[in-house]
Amino acid sequence: MAKALLVVTLALLAFDSPAQGDYPTLQKIEQRLKDLESKFAEANLKSLGQTLGGKEIWALEIGTGDLAKKPAMVIAGGVEGYHLLGVELSLQFAEKLLADHKNSLQKSTFYIFPNLSPDAYEQYFSSLKYERRGNAVEFDHDRDGQISEDGYEDLNGDGLITMMRVATPIGGHVPMEGRPELLRPAKKNQGEKGQYLYLSEGTDKDKDGDLNEDPEEGIAFNKSLTYQFPAFEPLAGDYPVSQVESRLLLDYLYEHPNIYTVFTFGPADNLSKPLAHDSQKASQRVVTSIQKEDETINTWISEKYKELLPDEPFHSGNQGTDGDFFQWAYFHFGRLSLSTPGWFLPGLKNPEGKNHSSKEANFLTWADSVGMQDVTVAWTKVEHPDFPDNTVEVGGIKPFVLHNPPFDQVDSLGSLHSGFIAALSEMHPQLEFMDVKTKALDRGLTRITVKLHNDAPLPTHTALGQKSRWLKKIRVDISTEAENLLSGNKITLIDYLDAYGSQELTWIVKGKGDLTIQAGAPHTGFTSIDVKL
Repeated sequence: MAKALLVVTLALLAFDSPAQGDYPTLQKIEQRLKDLESKFAEANLKSLGQTLGGKEIWALEIGTGDLAKKPAMVIAGGVEGYHLLGVELSLQFAEKLLADHKNSLQKSTFYIFPNLSPDAYEQYFSSLKYERRGNAVEFDHDRDGQISEDGYEDLNGDGLITMMRVATPIGGHVPMEGRPELLRPAKKNQGEKGQYLYLSEGTDKDKDGDLNEDPEEGIAFNKSLTYQFPAFEPLAGDYPVSQVESRLLLDYLYEHPNIYTVFTFGPADNLSKPLAHDSQKASQRVVTSIQKEDETINTWISEKYKELLPDEPFHSGNQGTDGDFFQWAYFHFGRLSLSTPGWFLPGLKNPEGKNHSSKEANFLTWADSVGMQDVTVAWTKVEHPDFPDNTVEVGGIKPFVLHNPPFDQVDSLGSLHSGFIAALSEMHPQLEFMDVKTKALDRGLTRITVKLHNDAPLPTHTALGQKSRWLKKIRVDISTEAENLLSGNKITLIDYLDAYGSQELTWIVKGKGDLTIQAGAPHTGFTSIDVKL
């Protein structure tokens, strides 16, 4: 893998995609997907169905031959509506895979879901921009019997929902040193007194003491899955997988047992920083830690990924949140699950020469260093009905800029990740028979000995996949009639083969002629060999 990954550069690849100056609308996404299907015989586009808002959930299947008999990789984008980059990187991967990495199709199948939150994604193109997570379902988030009665309000009329600071001695925040655009929690245990309440932009329309707790959006895809489901929290829904889009996706995934890897473009990150094993949490009845063997794999892949990053990245600390897709794919689906935001800023220093404690402060320092402007809204005084006797100001970092790079940087990120994913797919398990031996015995009997070998740097099963039993075992079949099989099993099940691991199999068969031995599982692919007695 190292050689394959190290040749990936930030140069643009040659796919002739339409010129863009910004992230694509839903209409442009659909057109690009349809263009791929029409241009490449290896691409098959289908709609899994529509959200309540009437948006398509697209699945692009890419591969050659019998797709179901090859190890498959899922590429998921748009798990969060505000993460526009993930949608674009998923699209670019499909484009570059078909144009520049067709050799990967000989070994693997790809199922690409470019946008799993289309209702929320569309907010970026609205006249009122805010980082929306929920779909178009009407939902009573604060459970007061009313729906969407307390959403965001654009108090300064700039078309953006940012933050609001309210000057009050009972506030818990103070301006950040050297960064007046930001506030930080007051260090009350060190005698520091707060100066501001720090709230999202809006008013308390239902007069319950909370602001914007019942916005005009429904359930967040990335908060409504089964692992660690955050019951009774806003945007999670009444129960796991309650929404059309999440049910459509999970049904599809369960119907495709050949999936080996799930690669998510989203806010969670286990590529620039691998998950850490916790023996106690990993051994509980409800497993909440990566297994030790899987930690080793995650660490190895992470090291290869970081070789492609120009600088040591700033780590956001998000390695999975309750109810998200990335963790579900590992803990409940048993697959190798990898996730990256796709865009990392270098870890920079504050004016005191120390590492920044917040992603926001690190981002602003980076923006200053590259001359990037127009990323914040200056604090502007507004009249606020809920705080008539306080000074209230609206401002802070603009929505979307913290999670999505300027669009002119996206092509280089697309090239980097497309090469990495293609190289990773070529390391899926590869079964083959080796050291086939036949020995004639007395009375027309023959002993057959063969080794089943996994010629790949990845094992045939994740450790959690074995534990959860979602991954099928490797099945070995010998074609001889049962009455002619004197020793050994007609069907043999193998739990697991390690990277470059082998298992020896032996049979004693009566008779002459030819027979076939076949081995495989949907997520490992299949192999067979003919043996002459």
